[in-house]
Amino acid sequence: MKSILFVCTGNIFRSVVAEYAVKARVEPALRSMIGSAGIEAQPQPIHPLIRGRLWEKGIDLSPHRQRRVTRELLDRAHLVVAMGLDHRDVLRRSFGREALLFNQVCYGKEEPVLDLHEAIPDWQQHLDAAGAYVLWVVDYIWDAMPAFLSRVSRL
Repeated sequence: MKSILFVCTGNIFRSVVAEYAVKARVEPALRSMIGSAGIEAQPQPIHPLIRGRLWEKGIDLSPHRQRRVTRELLDRAHLVVAMGLDHRDVLRRSFGREALLFNQVCYGKEEPVLDLHEAIPDWQQHLDAAGAYVLWVVDYIWDAMPAFLSRVSRL
C-alpha cells in the first residue's frame, strides 16, 4: 500500500474522518502509512457530532493530534488526497504538489467533499441542517472507503 496523506481544513475535519476510515479497514501494520493534515490546522476540538458518529463505527479519535501540512509530510506521502478544490489549489500553489480529490479517487469525479460553510453558507442560522450535513459527510466518507481502497492501489 502507498502512504497516503489526506488534506483539508474546516469545521467537519473531513481529512481526519478519511484517515480513520482507512485505518479501520487496513492491517495494523499499514496504519502508520495513513495520515491527515490541515492547510490551516488551527487548534480546535473535533466536534462532538463527528467524534460520536465515528465512535458508533468503532473509532476512538482520542489519539488524534492536529498538524499543519508541511513540505516534509508531503514529501513522505506517495499519494496526497485533497477533500476540497481550494485545498488542492493551495497544495499546488504553495508546495508545487499535485493532489487528487477524494471523489476523484473513489468515483472518478472531479468533485469536492464540501465543507459545512460551502454546503450551507448560513449554517449558524440552521443548526439542525448543519448537524445533519456533518453526519452525512462522515457517513459519506466512511461508506466511500471500499471504493477508495479498491482504486488507490491502481494509482
